[in-house]
Amino acid sequence: MFIVESYPLAILLCIVTMLCWGSWANTQKMASKEWGFPLFYWDYTLGIILLSLVFGLTIGSMGQNGQEFIPNLLQSSMKAILLALLGGAVFNMANLLLVAAIDIAGMAIAFPIGIGIALVLGVVVNYVAVPVGDPILLFTGVGFVTAAIIVDALAYKRISKGNSTKKGILFSLSAGILMGFFYRFVAASISTNFANPTQGLLTPYTAVFIFALGIFVSNFFFNTFFMYKPVTGDKVSYNDYFSKGNTKLHIIGIFGGMIWALGMLLNMIAAGKAGFAISYGLGQGATMVAAIWGVFIWKEFKQAPKGTNSLIWLMFLLFILGLGLIIMAKNV
Repeated sequence: MFIVESYPLAILLCIVTMLCWGSWANTQKMASKEWGFPLFYWDYTLGIILLSLVFGLTIGSMGQNGQEFIPNLLQSSMKAILLALLGGAVFNMANLLLVAAIDIAGMAIAFPIGIGIALVLGVVVNYVAVPVGDPILLFTGVGFVTAAIIVDALAYKRISKGNSTKKGILFSLSAGILMGFFYRFVAASISTNFANPTQGLLTPYTAVFIFALGIFVSNFFFNTFFMYKPVTGDKVSYNDYFSKGNTKLHIIGIFGGMIWALGMLLNMIAAGKAGFAISYGLGQGATMVAAIWGVFIWKEFKQAPKGTNSLIWLMFLLFILGLGLIIMAKNV
C-alpha cells in the first residue's frame, strides 16, 4: 500500500485535505435550491463509502509495504472495528449539525466557528493520546486559530439577523465539539506502524472504509430525524429522495462526499509521518478555505456594515499564522 515517507509530502497531503474539507460544502450549496440537505446528505454518505472502497482496492492494496486492504480487513479485531464505526457515528452527528448550520448561517460562519472549535479540541485530544511535535509551537498555533474563531464570531455579529444568529451559533458550537472527538476514535483503530501493522489493528485505508460504513449506518438514525424534524424548510420523506431527485442532484451529492473522503484518506495517510495531532490540525485549516468560498464566491458578507472586511482579513491572518506554527511544530 502507499505509505508517506517524508514530512514535506505529509504536509502537502494535509494541504490537499484542507482544500477538500473546506470545499465539499459547495456541493450542498449547489443542491440546496432544489432539495433539502437531509436528502443531499444520503448521496454525500454514498460518495464517502464509494471513494474509500476505491482507494482501499487500489493504492491501499498495491506495493510491497504494509498489508493489503482485504487481508487487513479480515484480520481486524472487533475493538478496532467498533472504534472506527464509532468514529463514523460521532462524525455523522457532528457533520449533520454543521450542514444544518451552513443552511442557517452560511459557510463563512458555520465553518470558522464549528470547525475552528473542532481543530482546537482535536489537536489537544490527539496530542494527549500520541504526543508528536513541539507542544509550545503546536498549542501557540492553536491559540492563533482560537483568536481567529473569536474574530469571525465578531464579524458574524455584524450581519446577524434575529433568532437565526442564536440557532446558527448553537448548531456550529455543537458540531465543533463533536467534530473534535471523532478523529481520535478512528486514529485509535489504526496501527502506528503502517508498514508492519499490529495484529488486529487497521491500516488507514481499512479504517476509513469502516468509518464510512459507520456514517452510513448511523445515518438511518440521525439523518432520519433531520428529515422529519428539519431545522429549516419543510420535512421530507424517503419517497422524496426517489421521486424528487434527479441524476444531476444525486451526482452533486455523491461528488461532495467523494471530495470529503479524499481529504480524510490523505489526512490519515499523512498522519503516519506527521502525527495525528498535526495532521488533523492542518486538515482543519479547512475553516479558512470555507471562509474564502463564503466571502468571495457566495458573497455572504456582501451587505455587511463598514469595518467588517477588516475583521475578515484579520481572521485570515490569524489562521495563517496558526497553521504555520502547527507545521513548524514537527520540525523542532
